[in-house]
Amino acid sequence: MAKLFQTLKVASAIGQYEQPLGLFINNEFVHGVEGKTIDVINPTTEEKITQVAEGTEKDIDIAVKAARAAFEGPWSKLSPHERSRLLNKLADKIEENTLLLASVESLDNGKAISLAKGDVGAVVGVLRYYAGWADKVHGKVVDTGPDRFNFIRQEPVGVCGQIIPWNFPLLMFSWKIAPALATGNTIVMKTSEETPLSALILCKYIKEVGFPEGVVNVVQGYGRTAGAALASHMDVNKVAFTGSTAVGREIMKAAAMSNLKKVTLELGGKSPNIVFNDADIDQAIKWANFGIFYNNGQCCCAGSRIYVQEGIYDEFLKRFKEHMKKNVVGDPFNEDTFQGPQVSQRQFNTIMGYIESGTSQGAVVEIGGKRHGTKGYFIEPTIFSNVQSDMKIMQEEIFGPVASIAKFKDLDEIVKIGNNTVYGLAAAIHTRDLKLALEASSRLHAGTVWVNTYNSLHHALPFGGYKSSGIGRELGKAALANYTQTKTVHVNLA
Repeated sequence: MAKLFQTLKVASAIGQYEQPLGLFINNEFVHGVEGKTIDVINPTTEEKITQVAEGTEKDIDIAVKAARAAFEGPWSKLSPHERSRLLNKLADKIEENTLLLASVESLDNGKAISLAKGDVGAVVGVLRYYAGWADKVHGKVVDTGPDRFNFIRQEPVGVCGQIIPWNFPLLMFSWKIAPALATGNTIVMKTSEETPLSALILCKYIKEVGFPEGVVNVVQGYGRTAGAALASHMDVNKVAFTGSTAVGREIMKAAAMSNLKKVTLELGGKSPNIVFNDADIDQAIKWANFGIFYNNGQCCCAGSRIYVQEGIYDEFLKRFKEHMKKNVVGDPFNEDTFQGPQVSQRQFNTIMGYIESGTSQGAVVEIGGKRHGTKGYFIEPTIFSNVQSDMKIMQEEIFGPVASIAKFKDLDEIVKIGNNTVYGLAAAIHTRDLKLALEASSRLHAGTVWVNTYNSLHHALPFGGYKSSGIGRELGKAALANYTQTKTVHVNLA
């Protein structure tokens, strides 16, 4: 039988730490029913870190039963104030362990330690934000006449299935659990088989700060088994998923074919990053670089289509390439590193396949396009020019450090080009003209539009997509609606 805990080492000041390896059900780390395990690979070295328990359909069923018992038992008896207190205690615990969590994220996921620390800070912000909402989900009294008393209340949905991806393991964990717990739901979380380690440490903290048994259950496993079982489970009231659009469609089908559970989806993107002639070119280059190469390009809202107005295109491209050469690609534990390895061999191969596709279809590699180094899943920051809108690299989500750059004439043309994709997650505009920025932002089909910035997310601002980029919104007050349902009570006083 595989171990449930193991002492691991990270290349930061933390050194050694204890890593949970089991499934987390009813506040205990346990083996999977079938005894299967998943190898966890270090993307920097391509070596095995450890192995964790693999959850399957049987484990999902056990976890759902635990979540149901908690929802109908102790969790429902806690006041909103108590839920708020627990979320704040969890935030405090995470903040106290920022370096440990960031180190595990860098080890497991490959992201730069400086960015991983930022993720942990954002997790703390999300938890505290929704802790503040826990006792502010109010009902309403509606007067329909002197002999009637009517009130409307918001109630928790129940047991929520949540499926998160590998690109932001800690952050996506917080985006999912915080609004769900604040509104009184219980959770079965399916974490990615690629990056399971940091969530298991969070589970340890969930127990330590006093969450009742069964309120949060975490089952790492594969989408085709554990994920499919969760999406189709008859006793799960809602499923929330972050990941690819293709899998999102399967989640919707499973939800519809089972008990017609409530669904929210945060899916893929192919976001345009638009630079007008009057933009501050140095700032636009800085944000274009951050927009595509942040998190190793593994970001759903990555600015992978860069459009520059023809008056400054040549100057922009020249200086952008010079800026890119300053990006430090390498060991994620080096504080100077900006871009680490891709998360896995499979993702590395997928990205390299897109680079080959771009070249074969006539696009020109301006910089990059090759493997970086000889060990680890590193890819050079890559820019294509001479691209056409119908090319595969312009239509499909690459999810790596690869962008395409093209020129445009005017606002009407760029709005048409920018919207020419099935996605609508995000967009950005760089200009000194506020009127132009507001008009462009209103005409672009995207759930988030940034002006003179990129990847600027905040827990108080809703995030989600148009078109094939998803259903519903995460973050902000809007996310509370994902986890509540409306009940009307009509009392006859006559």
